[in-house]
Amino acid sequence: MGTPRDVVYSVHGARRGIAWLANAWALFARARLPWLYLLATYYVVMMVVDLVPVIGPLAVPVIKPVFAVGFLAAAWTQERGGTPRIADLFMGFRSNLRALLVVGAVFVAGITVAVLSTTLVDGGNLIEALTAPAPATHTEREAWANALNATLRDSRTQLAMLFAVLVALPTLAALWFAPGLVVFQDLPAFSALGHSLRAAAANWRPLLVYALAVFVLGGLLPGIALALVSLALPAPTSAVIAVALMLPYMFFFAATLHVSDYVSYRDVFHAGETLAPLTPGRPVA
Repeated sequence: MGTPRDVVYSVHGARRGIAWLANAWALFARARLPWLYLLATYYVVMMVVDLVPVIGPLAVPVIKPVFAVGFLAAAWTQERGGTPRIADLFMGFRSNLRALLVVGAVFVAGITVAVLSTTLVDGGNLIEALTAPAPATHTEREAWANALNATLRDSRTQLAMLFAVLVALPTLAALWFAPGLVVFQDLPAFSALGHSLRAAAANWRPLLVYALAVFVLGGLLPGIALALVSLALPAPTSAVIAVALMLPYMFFFAATLHVSDYVSYRDVFHAGETLAPLTPGRPVA
């Protein structure tokens, strides 16, 4: 079992955030199909879990760190010369499962507090809009959409959402490296969360650059591309072209993000270390 003095981390410059994404893309590009199979399986499993009455929606965010370990294991396997496998996705269920579930519960609690904190700024308008009963008729759906749009455009609501992001930052930082610390360094949940928080705080510059790059590549560029397609082509054609372009792009981008979790963890906690290659014919531990 790891102890606090066993866990050391490196502090990197801002440009490392771009390198994490670039290196993650390089890993993904060398094994596109295995990673896409892994990602598709993950989405299917999470959708099935979400369909379980009552407990499904609550279980989904709790088990996210468990599956995060699966993506870490797949990247670790690839870095040692292997190929990501569907079996890797479920590695977290065989490695420190209790600690990973605690990490998931902390994530749920932290994000819940962040969402509830919006009431301090907008008096509960955002939560009221998000928790409104599902509209039954077309007229009700149109009214609901208009009301939600008005709420989201309100300056107090926008300020509330920004405040929620700030409140959520400690939770996100504590969760960033925690699954890797649990599975690769055998740390208990709260020790992993603490070390992740400290390492993330020390590496805030590359993490900020990473977050900005994700925003540009995952939000801004697709938005601009969709706008250009809709301006250049009539509505039915533009919708088909948009789906044909964006669906593969977003799958590739999502896979790269999952790989980048491993790349950033390795760079911060195991900088300069070289992994021993897998023995041919020997199963991955």
